[in-house]
Amino acid sequence: MKRFVYINDDSCRYSYCDNRISNTKYTLWNFLPKNLWEQFRRFMNQYFLLIACLQLWSRITPVSPATTWGPLIIIFIVSASKEAWDDYNRYLSDKKANERKIWLVKNGIHRQIKAQEIHVGDVVWLHENDEIPCDLVLIGTSDPQGICYVETAALDGETDLKTRIIPPISANLSVEQLGKVKGVVECPNPDNDIRRFDANMRLFLPIIDNEKCPLTINNTLLQSCYLRYTEWACGVAVYTGNETKSGMSRGAAEPKLTAADAIIDKLTIAIFMFQIVVVLVLGYFGNAWKYTEGLKQWYLMYPVEGEAPWYDFSIIPLRFELLCSIMIPISIKVTLDLAKGVYAKFIDWDEQMFDWETNTPAHSANTAISEDLGQVEYILSDKTGTLTENKMILKRCCISDTSYGNDNGDQLNDVRLVNAISSNDPDVIKFLLVMALCNTVVPIKSNDDTVSYKAQSQDEEALVNAAANLNMMLISKDSSTAEICFNGSKFRYELLDILEFTSDRKRMSVVVKEGQTGKILLLSKGADEALLPRACPGQQIQRYLEAAEMYSQLGLRTLCLGWRDLKESEYKEWSKNFQEASCSLDNREFKIAEVCHSLERDLHILGVTAIEDRLQDGVPETIKLLRNAGINVWMLTGDKQNTAIQIGLLCNLITSEPNSQLLSISGKTEEDILRSLERALLIMKNTSETKDLAFVLDGWALEIILKHSKESFTRLAMLSKTGICCRMTPLQKAQLVAILKSAGYLTLAIGDGGNDVRMIQEANIGVGISGREGLQAARAADYSIGKFKFLKRLILIHGRYSYNRTAFISQYSFYKSLLICFIQIMFAFLSGLSGTSLFNSISLMAYNVFYTSLPVMTIIFDKDISETTVMQYPQILLHSQAGRLLNPATFCGWFGRSLYHALVVFFITISAYSDEKSEMQELSMVALSGCIWLQAFVVTMDTNSFTYPQILLIWGNFVAFYMINLILSAIPSLQLYTIMFRLCSQPSYWISMALTVAVGMGPVVAFRYFKNLYQPSAINILKQIEQSNGSIQTSGNLESARAKLTNLLTGSRKIRDSNYHPLLSDSAESAR
Repeated sequence: MKRFVYINDDSCRYSYCDNRISNTKYTLWNFLPKNLWEQFRRFMNQYFLLIACLQLWSRITPVSPATTWGPLIIIFIVSASKEAWDDYNRYLSDKKANERKIWLVKNGIHRQIKAQEIHVGDVVWLHENDEIPCDLVLIGTSDPQGICYVETAALDGETDLKTRIIPPISANLSVEQLGKVKGVVECPNPDNDIRRFDANMRLFLPIIDNEKCPLTINNTLLQSCYLRYTEWACGVAVYTGNETKSGMSRGAAEPKLTAADAIIDKLTIAIFMFQIVVVLVLGYFGNAWKYTEGLKQWYLMYPVEGEAPWYDFSIIPLRFELLCSIMIPISIKVTLDLAKGVYAKFIDWDEQMFDWETNTPAHSANTAISEDLGQVEYILSDKTGTLTENKMILKRCCISDTSYGNDNGDQLNDVRLVNAISSNDPDVIKFLLVMALCNTVVPIKSNDDTVSYKAQSQDEEALVNAAANLNMMLISKDSSTAEICFNGSKFRYELLDILEFTSDRKRMSVVVKEGQTGKILLLSKGADEALLPRACPGQQIQRYLEAAEMYSQLGLRTLCLGWRDLKESEYKEWSKNFQEASCSLDNREFKIAEVCHSLERDLHILGVTAIEDRLQDGVPETIKLLRNAGINVWMLTGDKQNTAIQIGLLCNLITSEPNSQLLSISGKTEEDILRSLERALLIMKNTSETKDLAFVLDGWALEIILKHSKESFTRLAMLSKTGICCRMTPLQKAQLVAILKSAGYLTLAIGDGGNDVRMIQEANIGVGISGREGLQAARAADYSIGKFKFLKRLILIHGRYSYNRTAFISQYSFYKSLLICFIQIMFAFLSGLSGTSLFNSISLMAYNVFYTSLPVMTIIFDKDISETTVMQYPQILLHSQAGRLLNPATFCGWFGRSLYHALVVFFITISAYSDEKSEMQELSMVALSGCIWLQAFVVTMDTNSFTYPQILLIWGNFVAFYMINLILSAIPSLQLYTIMFRLCSQPSYWISMALTVAVGMGPVVAFRYFKNLYQPSAINILKQIEQSNGSIQTSGNLESARAKLTNLLTGSRKIRDSNYHPLLSDSAESAR
């Protein structure tokens, strides 16, 4: 579909939406129904709403409806308030943007309007540092050459300035004509592709001949960008409001389900099914008791037979359903959301993850998945800018069969190269010329006439800087000309065409015309496999192949440079085809690539450049630590295979030790590649676990494998601890992540550039590095950090602690709900299975909302072992990777504990207060007190580190329980009147509490003691090592404890079972 934008035509300006931006989710009128609808889409909320509605039926409810309606309304209010606050902030942001003042030009008259009043076809006039209000086609600038500079960081995260040029059709328009221009822009319907704009433009008479002119993204100014270093610019609005490319890119990211969330959902379903069984069984026996015993009791007052025949089938089971509904904790989601929000803040506040070099803190953009960091199994990392500094320096080069670069690897100081330049060696001069001209670099002159360069690619910046240091300096450049200064003399070149770099072509070229001679030259640079096959027939390229191989083995990035003369007739014919391809609105990119291929042939290869990109500080140590933690690390890069292998050796990704082996998956044909894949798979299957195996493959091999043998490669990926994937496109990076996810592994992808965004978004966890390539990866990621070395702390410290805390909070939430529910069930056997509640409504509501919710939040600050110990023994991460703390087995332990504690509380309470003198409310309060005492000790025992907030929340809440109930006992209108006063004055009450704690916690303490003594876990041993200061009595001595710890940790991977993957897919591929 196409859009026709008529410039300065009032009759068509209302055909499309205005420029009003709206990012709000709600309106004043639809907030309540829409928010309620969204909240009730969740199963748990639907369940509790059903329970709350049933409690309104007075005939069946054993407690006041407030016990469910109260907590439910509080939860809804908290969630709705958060949504309303977020949406209000979005409204204020939209209002500020919509009411910003903008200059519009109409019939030559400049007038100021609000940004929201812009319509498609209007001509917008911008001044330096203005924010661009909508998507514009540039038609004029203050620069005589028709260029302007824009900062696109707010759109794509890239911090370097971009050059934008006016289309040739409007190059000769005066300022007066720009205000009166008429024409039409033929463009696609709105889309979110910020790197592509395939359109055409015609200007109407009398201004210019009715000629079609192709438009690209370089002729546009996109919304949210800023005009820089340009006095003014004007453009035609083509997309406005939420239809701009920026607006179409907005939208809430798909929520990610963590492994812990998946387990909690499954446990909730299991508890629900258990609850249904309990309700049916108790309902059946309740009806049976009614007929055998209940009808004989005159005081029970059952309905008369025949008046309510449905009573037997519904009333008693429904009463038990309401009584048992507390089995599923109503507050678990709010509690976990609050805890996860705090986890995210811990990451934001971590000073040890602050990058002082770039003044960049760590940031958590996704507050819901912190615990997944502690279960990461595969890390897929970009190389350039992620493992390396992305500070490119030209270190070596090979020109005309001669390699330059001294022992220090600095070609700038090589006397032979300096002499070759002084003697005007034609190949060397041409080599430097290609370095200086074949790029998209923007030279910027300062006030003192020094020249600096702005480049989208760090490689290009390194080449241009190296050429300048070798006296071939690019001093100025605009859309049509470039000026070179060589040895004090200036040379002017006309820029005829730019054949832009693409990941498919892997090269770029420029067509230039020498100002003095009029000769037309094609200058090209690109990857060796993309350029060397296009060498002119007869040229010997073996030396360049050997040079590229040698440089890549040194870990250097290589590029080949070439050129050829173009006849004017050849260029004119090609230019015509290029113009036609550029004007095509259908499949333009493919057609342009085909035309470029036809010109980039018979090249005279000039040489090879070798650029160094040093490793970041701490990368080798970080990768070693992560691998020791049981995490498999893969490197995905666009570099040559040998370069990638060398970097892999330098950063501890692979080693040269005897027990290591690197399996190459390659070949000259499809059959060779598939055979090498099967051979590598066979070797990995038959190799012992002690051998460190890795594989290496390139993008072409991966393309063939995914087409013909994806299942074999998936099995290989599951067996591989290390993978080096080179010559990868952005799509292939994302495909590799998808393969590991489909096999059921929890993946983390980390990168720093726009080409890593697809991989980052595909992974379970995306981490972006705020690097020299900009912020695009960081903005697309769940977490952003300043350096790769901070990844170890993000995973081992924040991820592991978050997982441990979430495991406890979720299972404790079920425990405290099951505890009170089991007591209710036991009481049912003393109350004729009638569904009567032991606890009053106030106690039940306070139990859910106050008494048990605050103590559990102390775990947010808990650390089972110190950060230093975690870093010293990173293998401990295997426990969280395998889901050892949150799985059906551990939940059964909590289930059993809740049942046992319920038995203890119930029988001690009944034994002490079952005589005729005791009131029902006394019995209820004693049982409730027993629950509160037990839970205080449970949380205390499971807390590993104590801080003042923890002590205050646990025991302060314990004291608050008595304070609140003493106050309630002083109110005559309440059922609790005088109850707590009487109990506190009775020795039997305090004896009952002491006995409850002793009987309830005694076996738990004893079990833990003997287990730690005779069968300690790795965490127990680490705690002993921390506490012993070199002397461990229970294990004999420190060395034996450490030896036992080593055996436990090294054996962890061998005994992984079904609990190892608490989340992931239930597909057949996930089975190992």
